[in-house]
Amino acid sequence: MTPGSAPVAPDELHAALWRLLAAGHRDDDAGFRTVLDQTDDILADTAEPLWAAWRHAVGARRSLLDSDPDAVPAQVAAARESLEKCPPTADTALAMAYLAHVEVTADHFDAAMLLAVDASLLTEGDAAVKPSKALLQAHRWLSLSLSGLDLEELAVAHALRGQHVAAALRDPEDMWRMRLLSAQQHTELAQTLRRRGDIERARQLAVEAISGATAARDLPWEPDPAEEDLLDVVQAWALKCSDDLDGAVGPLRRVRRHVQGCGGVWLRGYTDLVLARVLARLAERDADPGQGEEAVGLLVDAGGAFIAAGDRRRYRQCLLELGQHTADLGRPAEALHWLEAYRADTGRAHARGREMWAEMFVRRSRLREAERQAALLRRHALEDPLTGLGNRRSAERRLGAMRLGREPLSLAVVDVDRFKSVNDAASHTQGDAVLRRVADLLREHSRTGDEVYRWAGDEFLVVLPTATEAQAVMVMERLRRAVAGADWGDLELSEAVTVSIGVASAPAVVEGQESEGAVGWRALFDTADLHLFSAKRGGRNRVRAPGAAATDDGATDGVADGTPGNAPDDSPDDAPERGPA
Repeated sequence: MTPGSAPVAPDELHAALWRLLAAGHRDDDAGFRTVLDQTDDILADTAEPLWAAWRHAVGARRSLLDSDPDAVPAQVAAARESLEKCPPTADTALAMAYLAHVEVTADHFDAAMLLAVDASLLTEGDAAVKPSKALLQAHRWLSLSLSGLDLEELAVAHALRGQHVAAALRDPEDMWRMRLLSAQQHTELAQTLRRRGDIERARQLAVEAISGATAARDLPWEPDPAEEDLLDVVQAWALKCSDDLDGAVGPLRRVRRHVQGCGGVWLRGYTDLVLARVLARLAERDADPGQGEEAVGLLVDAGGAFIAAGDRRRYRQCLLELGQHTADLGRPAEALHWLEAYRADTGRAHARGREMWAEMFVRRSRLREAERQAALLRRHALEDPLTGLGNRRSAERRLGAMRLGREPLSLAVVDVDRFKSVNDAASHTQGDAVLRRVADLLREHSRTGDEVYRWAGDEFLVVLPTATEAQAVMVMERLRRAVAGADWGDLELSEAVTVSIGVASAPAVVEGQESEGAVGWRALFDTADLHLFSAKRGGRNRVRAPGAAATDDGATDGVADGTPGNAPDDSPDDAPERGPA
């Protein structure tokens, strides 16, 4: 930061970033350089790791514009070093996705794939919970990067995710651009699948692209002319992929005339490439060599435009298709020339490396999903779905891991009084509400470090580490009073809810003294359960422990339900379920 200068506000930094990203994929180098210069000035005045990473990312992008690809790796490495200090947020994912796109543009495919994998994993984690501008842009740049890596299925997936985020944010500009990107990626994939012979799926994707383009036109947003021209090209290309060649060629010729007059270099190349593909199909259908020759000429022009724009992926596509089309026209020597140029630019090792990284990308994504599902299953196995407390299995696992004797430990078994009458007089829905509120009260009024579990039905277990019997009785008396004094009026119960509690404690064993025999947690639970039974028989709404007098609020006898899952049983009394299973 410049000495004496004021810190740059986060809003100003983000505003500059959105301007940079909006200009970053347009076919206007002069305009983009202007935005880069403005962004450089703003980023120079902040040392935060995220913005330091963006400063290096912008430097890498500038190196590409200056035709200095050798300077890119150092800038990207510095950006990655800064990002390692950042939390796993949508902002971090966006920076990684943008760096991946820079590396794709520089033809550094292995580095781009690593960045894309990491960015994709971040967009599937906690960062994806809440829609945000950063998450939207992360999906956008990931889609563009993955398309450049020829991972078109994944590019479509991220375009669709970005489209969903844009719909949640409800910004017409973002919605328009994400629909354009989604339509473009669907069409790119349709072209690839058609080339592989999967005609039916290619048609389906083309129909989705046409639908997306139509939906974009219906949005209340006026795009700039270049973006509108690109949408026209994409829609005509989708018509070609759906076998409507005659419907595609007229609009493409019209947009090409407009683009040749005022479009940028990349857009001119893109339009020529798409029109060449339509004409090649028409030449094949109509046996018209003239259209084939026009297609070859357009491919030559498109290849030159893509070289000038730095899009080597589409340049290679032009070389490959030139080889195929000139061979079809009976010019094998020329075809060999184009195919040799394609082979030299691509290379076998590059193709193998891309396939390897693609497989790793899919495997890591599947591993992340498997880990998420495993965590969900673990939570369901150990959590009571009604109250959100740990369930009986969770409690038994916790107690089994405790080493009794090192320090005091107390257990308290809590049972809701007359719970069966709540289910009988009101409903099981009201009964569930009672259980949830009792669980909340137990959590709220326990000590820090105490653990509350739903043991079974209307019975709860409170584990009080380090608590002596006297301390445990005091805590449980506080919990009993909290339940008895709660406001239950909204549940329209015939009387207030109370609980009975039994407590048992295991003292710490003093070193050097003989113990009377090790006490296991099951024996401790049984003791607490017996005192709970005593509290019920003594009138309910009280706490009982071996060495303490019962607390008593003068409750009277009644009937309660003690079966798991809040379903009534036929027990004649209010006794809780006896002992651990």
